[in-house]
Amino acid sequence: MLTDTKLRNLKPKDKMYKVSDRDGLYVAVTKSGGISFRYNYAFNGRQETITFGQYGIGGITLADARTLLHEAKRIIASGKSPAKEKARSKKHDKGAETFGDWAAKWLKSAEMANSTRDMRTLCDKIVERGAPATAIHSREIVMQVFRWANERGQNVINPADMVRPRTIAVFQPRERALSPDEIGLMYEYLDKVAAGPQFRVACKLLLLTMVRKSELTNAKWTEINFTDALWTIPKERMKLRRAHLVFLSNQALDIFIALKTFAGGSEYVLPSRYDANAPMSDATLNRVLELVYKAAQKDGKALDKFGPHDLRRTASTLLHEAEYNTDWIEKCLAHEQRGTRLVYNKAEYREQRTAMMQDWADMIYSWTIKKRYKKQNRKRTAMLS
Repeated sequence: MLTDTKLRNLKPKDKMYKVSDRDGLYVAVTKSGGISFRYNYAFNGRQETITFGQYGIGGITLADARTLLHEAKRIIASGKSPAKEKARSKKHDKGAETFGDWAAKWLKSAEMANSTRDMRTLCDKIVERGAPATAIHSREIVMQVFRWANERGQNVINPADMVRPRTIAVFQPRERALSPDEIGLMYEYLDKVAAGPQFRVACKLLLLTMVRKSELTNAKWTEINFTDALWTIPKERMKLRRAHLVFLSNQALDIFIALKTFAGGSEYVLPSRYDANAPMSDATLNRVLELVYKAAQKDGKALDKFGPHDLRRTASTLLHEAEYNTDWIEKCLAHEQRGTRLVYNKAEYREQRTAMMQDWADMIYSWTIKKRYKKQNRKRTAMLS
């Protein structure tokens, strides 16, 4: 009977030879030193041999071979040839497609945006990036790929069925409106983070003007009327394809004047740092605001995560709380109005919106700069007394 020690000590000879184990199992040792487990048996009056595998690294163990022998004898008892069954299985495995094959075919036929398809190449970096939303989306893709494969004859277990999305990540509601105190912290830490002055004031402009991020980052100087304190965003750049008027407060106008000095000869209000003929990157303001709330949190301040779009929601929330007319607010946000409200409300409310935007800027000033000055004066008074 064979042991691992005996198997390791088998040496090649001038010709192949056999060494028996038990129950008909034996090893064949070739002239090159290869050792393979084999079994001879009779099937339908003919002698057949089945090779279970090679012994050694990358092969099978003695225990594996004995298990395979037991399985071969079970197949013979069922009236089948184990050698032919192995050949049939090997042929099937050779033609079997991998997950990558299925995924490539599925992606080729799936109706998806290019950005979704491009994301697939980044799936292996999800954990390192800390992107839970992408992780959950990837789980959905894996699930669809395996379903697609199974529908086309592949009998495989879908691993995504056993991983529920809630076990991957739990998300907080996306809706977010800053409080006056948080606006104060935002202004305070905008002055502290490592970002260019044009990027800092751009974040303030988002709050002051209530526009969408892309409407600001792609703004051109031809849209700004300094004399009338009016910013006209052409319909081509608006979400609803209607031109939008932004009535500029004194504070917003001052920022545009300052930005004019940073822009140099660029046609864009916020040109790219690398190409004056291109607008600022779409991700820049997100990154600046991320620096802001993370710096505040590091100092133990109560400022939760927020992004550019949250500033629009903040303006809407606080102006409604201040009991300003909903129609004025919706017009400033360039929101679509439906039903009878759309039919009867065609006015631009120019005067009302101009006054409200100035009030809004003054409210922000009272929560930020004015509040900071008062705090500094109290400290100075305390030091002198």
